[in-house]
Amino acid sequence: MENKKTKWWQKAVIYQIYPRSFYDSNADGIGDLQGIIKKLPYLQELGIDAIWLSPVFRSPQDDNGYDISDYQDIDPIFGNLQDMDELIAEAKKRGIRIIMDLVLNHSSDEHPWFLEAKKSKDNPYHDYYVWRDGIEGSEAFPGSEASPGGYPNDLKSAFCGPAWEWVPECGQYYLHQFSVKQPDLNWENPKLRKAIYDMINWWIDRGVGGFRLDVIDLIGKDTDNCVMAEGPMLHPYIREMSSAAFQRADLVTVGEAWSATPERAFLYSNPDGSELSMVFQFEHMLLDQQPGKEKWDLAPLPFVEFKKVFTKWQQSLYQKGWNSLFLDNHDLPRAVSHFGNDEKYRVESAKMLATMIHGMQGTPYIYQGEELGMTNVRFDIEEYRDIELLNMYKERMEKGYEEQEIMRSIYTKGRDNARTPMQWDESPNAGFTAGTPWIRCNPNYTVINAQEALVDQDSVFHYYQKLIALRKQEAVLIEGWYEPVMEEDTDIFAYTRENGTDKLLVLCNFKEQPQTRTLAEEWKNGEVLISNYPDSCADGKLRPYEAMMIKVRKG
Repeated sequence: MENKKTKWWQKAVIYQIYPRSFYDSNADGIGDLQGIIKKLPYLQELGIDAIWLSPVFRSPQDDNGYDISDYQDIDPIFGNLQDMDELIAEAKKRGIRIIMDLVLNHSSDEHPWFLEAKKSKDNPYHDYYVWRDGIEGSEAFPGSEASPGGYPNDLKSAFCGPAWEWVPECGQYYLHQFSVKQPDLNWENPKLRKAIYDMINWWIDRGVGGFRLDVIDLIGKDTDNCVMAEGPMLHPYIREMSSAAFQRADLVTVGEAWSATPERAFLYSNPDGSELSMVFQFEHMLLDQQPGKEKWDLAPLPFVEFKKVFTKWQQSLYQKGWNSLFLDNHDLPRAVSHFGNDEKYRVESAKMLATMIHGMQGTPYIYQGEELGMTNVRFDIEEYRDIELLNMYKERMEKGYEEQEIMRSIYTKGRDNARTPMQWDESPNAGFTAGTPWIRCNPNYTVINAQEALVDQDSVFHYYQKLIALRKQEAVLIEGWYEPVMEEDTDIFAYTRENGTDKLLVLCNFKEQPQTRTLAEEWKNGEVLISNYPDSCADGKLRPYEAMMIKVRKG
């Protein structure tokens, strides 16, 4: 990859904010846009280049904003359009772009389009959504008592239960792959697509720096044949959207695609810019669940396979596409609890995981609090707020699962692990709000918080700061070829990055036991660019969760 072709987002580090949990400026217990504006100096000090905002559009908040009722307005819990304009302007002054989170597979059932759509089959907006008649005589899926037939097919919602809901006013079922309050949009309708592109251009004209596209791999669905992800029209729709909107400006666009493979990612992230900048793929995040089952059905992480998945994506997309790099987001447990050691070696393992991810080719994403080493929580079931989690708990209790087993799954994989308030200081409610927080704070905020981290030069925060700076300094991190080292090793994650002038070795001990390995002679006199112990050296001896990057000049 030649330097002259490098895009700004290929050198960037992007920080994800879950606005409801970031910082509350008006004491109502919910984070807001003015709260983000107040914390921009903190993010500038960290060194990030862009902020990805989880949805702040107007919404009934059935699924924390992923159910949008107005794509061109801000929900009052977060502020208003003037606050949004101010955030875009204030961030720009600090060299930070704002990335909006667009949900285009479905809307809220309170969106004006849907309110019209459900009035009758003849309504002009009816075809903005996916409707089907009931099936006579269906026994397995009997449907609503009010309907003349059973469900159109046996599709299930990701949030438990059937994916169809009966509407008596028009005598049909609508599709909802998620909550019943999130009806799927019908992308086969060109009028709908044009309305979406017009809305995207409206935001581009307001100055946003890009878009994250929620479950974008579902928009090309073939409902009749139960093909939901990667449907036949998916990539034509994305290319049309890119041409009509994204290519008008120098944007970053990232699609959430749980179904993506490297071959499909070539299309999404084609360097010709015809679709998106990159995708979020989750293959590495799905390994510690039982094959063919749900994320709640836990299994030990197959570490060697975990490494091979990263190698596959790093090598497959080299000069053909672009990777997004992450271990954390609003849908995932905290990385240090998931893959590291969140007790005795919390700081060391948080830094180790950061080293592993930031040494790879792609755009790294930091999720709020990751740079502090924030951890998972263990609440009573009444204290959780996530609709997915609560639906699963109810369904599994009714099926006779042991409550202890259900709670263990929630502690390990629940989305609320990532959604507890950002831990700013040791004052009440972690300095997040002067009111009552919408969800309880992690009790460890008195020890783990930004105020402490900023003072401690050896903190996780300052380590992330150094990693972000390294990405700006070392071209090999942007353009270098990735090669695995010790690929079958069950304790060490190691790889090299190499370009025309430099070679980099990334070494990460994933265990709390010390490890000793024989390194190739070329590394013995290398420069340790960064490490999570103050006296690391290239001797092949690694302490608990020790990690380092070693650089040598070629030739």
